[in-house]
Amino acid sequence: MKNPFMSMWLSAANKAAGMGRAYWSAEARRQQAAFVKGLTKGFGATPTKRATPTRRRK
Repeated sequence: MKNPFMSMWLSAANKAAGMGRAYWSAEARRQQAAFVKGLTKGFGATPTKRATPTRRRK
């Protein structure tokens, strides 16, 4: 027979672990992006701002 209290406790623990894992993986992604941006900034590999196209008048 299943224990409903154990099931609820494990469900809540799994939910909390999932939220923590999502937070830390997002933080790792942000740090990696900042690191790559810092590396490529000095070389001019990626433009920081696009030129807006000008419209021609008819």
